[in-house]
Amino acid sequence: MSETFEIPPERLAAWLERWDGEHRTTWTRTQPGRVTFTGADGATLEAAPPFPPLVSIAAVDGFAPERLLAHVRRDRVVGVLLVRLGGYAVGVFAGKRLVESKVGARNVHGRNRAGGQSQRRYERRREGQARVSNDAAAEVAARILNAHVEDLDAIVLGGDRFALATVMEDVRVRRLARFTSDRIFDVPDPKLAVLRAMPDRFRATILNPRPAAGDGSAR
Repeated sequence: MSETFEIPPERLAAWLERWDGEHRTTWTRTQPGRVTFTGADGATLEAAPPFPPLVSIAAVDGFAPERLLAHVRRDRVVGVLLVRLGGYAVGVFAGKRLVESKVGARNVHGRNRAGGQSQRRYERRREGQARVSNDAAAEVAARILNAHVEDLDAIVLGGDRFALATVMEDVRVRRLARFTSDRIFDVPDPKLAVLRAMPDRFRATILNPRPAAGDGSAR
């Protein structure tokens, strides 16, 4: 299984040039969701940029990363919604700059394994706490993200899939679903520091280098 790399825009050109120097790209193919570089030695490099699509073009001879680099370097207005049970973080970034944010937490008890009536009461209480927490996340997401809806290029999501789905089904944020990408980022508890670090992740290009057939060496 080949290793993948997440490379931010600031480092992408140097990374690609280093790969080209090693493999001597013979042609470059640009598709909506990825750019493929093929080396003279048969090695390939697939680059999946953030916020597709790219403009597709026919394969061109040689090393041609210009369209990819222009795409990833573009500053975008991006909303971020991070939700885990009991916590949320919502923010709007212009490029890497956080222009508005709100982070919150609600108490949600862990699961009780005692059994019987006590467990059922505990689970009902826990479910109620989870509803309150998700409702708070939806309220904040609606307030912050809808305020920037005219400028948003995309919304990225992170955290627990079930909690995120519950929040996104809320009528107050449902209209924002058209901005969301398919990828859900794995994040720890959504604190402010986690939110501030998100541009390094959502702006990154995912690189998947593959050696030539029959070459078992790892990059």
